Amino acid sequence: MKIGFIGLGIMGSRMAANLQKHGYSLVVFNRTRARAEPLLGPCGTFADSPAELAQQVDVLFTMLADPGAVEQAALGGNGFLHHLRPDALWVDCSSVNPSFSKKMANEAARRHVHFVDAPVTGSAVPAAEAQLVFWVGAELADLERIRPLLLCMGNKIVHAGGHGTGTSIKMVVNLLLGNAMAAFAEGMALGEGLGISRKVLFDSLLGTPAVAPFIALKREKIESGNYEAEFPLRWMQKDMHLASVSAYESGVAMPVTNAAKELYRLAMMEGHAIQDFSAVYVYLASGGDSSMSQSRVTNSPQESPASRHSSSEEPRPGGPPGGGSAGKREGSSNNYEANSETTPRLGNEKDNQRTQVHPWAA
Repeated sequence: MKIGFIGLGIMGSRMAANLQKHGYSLVVFNRTRARAEPLLGPCGTFADSPAELAQQVDVLFTMLADPGAVEQAALGGNGFLHHLRPDALWVDCSSVNPSFSKKMANEAARRHVHFVDAPVTGSAVPAAEAQLVFWVGAELADLERIRPLLLCMGNKIVHAGGHGTGTSIKMVVNLLLGNAMAAFAEGMALGEGLGISRKVLFDSLLGTPAVAPFIALKREKIESGNYEAEFPLRWMQKDMHLASVSAYESGVAMPVTNAAKELYRLAMMEGHAIQDFSAVYVYLASGGDSSMSQSRVTNSPQESPASRHSSSEEPRPGGPPGGGSAGKREGSSNNYEANSETTPRLGNEKDNQRTQVHPWAA
């Protein structure tokens, strides 16, 4: 079985490496070839485009930044869906919205390609240790076909149902994580404002029913001020935005998530976009004061003032949506990695018309 992997960012590179550790030969593609170099050799070759990759593989994994990047890789001028063999299987591990997954499943079916949405829960360390959880939306026969491959990269597989259901569960998971992190950060800010030390707050709150268990893994980042990303804040904001879009599509009110989503957006505007999503604490603890905010951060990448205000997640009014015509999408035609510098975009034209909102893993 020949396997393809597109998107070698923080997660994809580690997932692909684990497939190789189990003896599988890979054909890989990434916008930045340097990220693929550790995988190249007897068990890994580099393709110059998604189309070239598709012609060589039986199973294709994608781990990309957002719906727009997935659609461009699949249906753009060098898109892989035009070149996969009949009966090939495409496994999309990207965090996207359920309606977009269903759209891609339909596009794949038109070309006699099987589709599985299989986003993951876990960050860089679980990815490296093959401890990811896969949330799978697929026909059972397709899941069984790739189960051995998924178990090379993770230790738990949940078959949620048909197409889009894996993406749906992942969306719920990230929504809960994003809200929990924001609520904890706000509580910490209040406690410190009332004169309680950060140490006393951590020692008192962690391990109680009031705090989500994963918060304990963020303590070191908050205390040291080193917010090196395990899961970038901009991707958490993107996932919460997609959750709000899906809620609108399904008639569900989400006032808490919408408020938290905008909180993460404000933190992005103050330079925290590429830091870990726990950096939302820095923004809240500083009261939105950018000078105080930066003084609380050490040894962690930050965006420049120019880029932080120009990295709008959604397309400009009247501009092409990220999930629309792949060929007309702004930016590089090789925007195919899960932690690329491009900003996340919505999955389809209706999403953009319905919302006017100017990125779990512990």
